[in-house]
Order: sequence, then C-alpha cells, then structure tokens
Amino acid sequence: MLDQLIGLVKKFAGDSIVNNPDIPNENNEEAMAEASNTVVGGLQNILAGGGLQSILNLFSGGNKSGTSGLMQNPIVNMMTGHFMKKLMSKFGINSGAASNVASNLIPNVLNDLISKTKDPNDNSIDLNSIIKSLTGGNVPVAETAAANQGNGGGFDFQDLLNKFTGGGGGNSGGGGGFNIQDIISKVTRGAQENQQKQVQQNESGGGGLLDLIKGFMK
Repeated sequence: MLDQLIGLVKKFAGDSIVNNPDIPNENNEEAMAEASNTVVGGLQNILAGGGLQSILNLFSGGNKSGTSGLMQNPIVNMMTGHFMKKLMSKFGINSGAASNVASNLIPNVLNDLISKTKDPNDNSIDLNSIIKSLTGGNVPVAETAAANQGNGGGFDFQDLLNKFTGGGGGNSGGGGGFNIQDIISKVTRGAQENQQKQVQQNESGGGGLLDLIKGFMK
C-alpha cells in the first residue's frame, strides 16, 4: 500500500511541494515522505483507537463532493492540521504557506486513494490491502475481493465497505457471519501490535514508519 500512496503524493505534490518556493528543492523528498507518513500514521492511529467504522465512513465518502466535501471529515482535518504543523516545525514554513500546502495536498491524496478503492477497473489497491498494511498482516484479509469469494481466504473489508455504503449488512460482515464489534476488536488489536512493532524497530535502530516510507521513495 505504501508504494501506491507515495505515488499519489508525488502525483499531487507538483505545485504544493516541488514547485513551491517556500520549500527548498533539497527538502522536497522529505516533505513528500512526511505527507505520506501523515496519511498512513493517521489511518493507523484511528484503527488502533478502535475507529474502524470511522475509516469506513471516510472511505464511503470521497469523490461525492470532491476534496471540499472531504475537508468536512474530522479525520481529514486532523491529518491536514498535523501535516501543517510538521511543515512549520521541520522546514520553517510560515503558517499561511503551510496551511495552503497541507489543505491542497492531503485532501487530494485521500480523495484519489478513496476513489481507487471504488473503481472496479482499478485493482491497484483496495480496502483489504490498506487494512493489511496498517495492521502489519496481523488481521487476515482477502487479497482481493474476487480472491475471497467462496474460499474463506480472509475477511473481506472491501465487501464490508460496500455493505456499509449501501446501508445494508447490519451487524454482520456478510456470509461469514462476522460480528462488526468482533471485527473492530481484531483490527484494533492488529493495528496496536503493528504500532508497537514499529516503535520497537525504531528504538533498536531499525527505523520506524517514516524511515520505511523514505525507503519506498528511493
């Protein structure tokens, strides 16, 4: 999931970062890494806090009213504010310029990411691969929606999203009879374990999430 996300950040980073005189060229790559880290870390924090339904709500939106509609979502606001503060503290950008960069880049990246999970003609990324990445593989998920049909190869979050957006599904996640509270518990625990693993890697000098993202950018 990281490589696809980084690709989206680079796609929208032209005017926001690369061609922005407020950000020196030598800082372009690190600024894009911070943007990627903001999105990944933000989503992971929401899941680790038991917010799977908030993630489903976020991914059920997007592309309905464009980036302006996404800005009404508290998750997007949180990420935008976090990235703005990073730009100010790490690169010395003034608040107005940092706000413009964050408000342009983060919602556009998320809107495109969400759109890709809805596009039946785009199999580069779906909600299953996103959840798998955010939980470090600690939660069994279907590799793709099609791969999971009939073979029980993991929980299909993409299918759950489809039910969520369609207003159906109630308390279960489909034919497997999964209870949504049980799924939330498993995802929360998986995200927490993945975060702890990243902290331990960082403390041992193995590099945390930001270093991993920088590795994907090379």
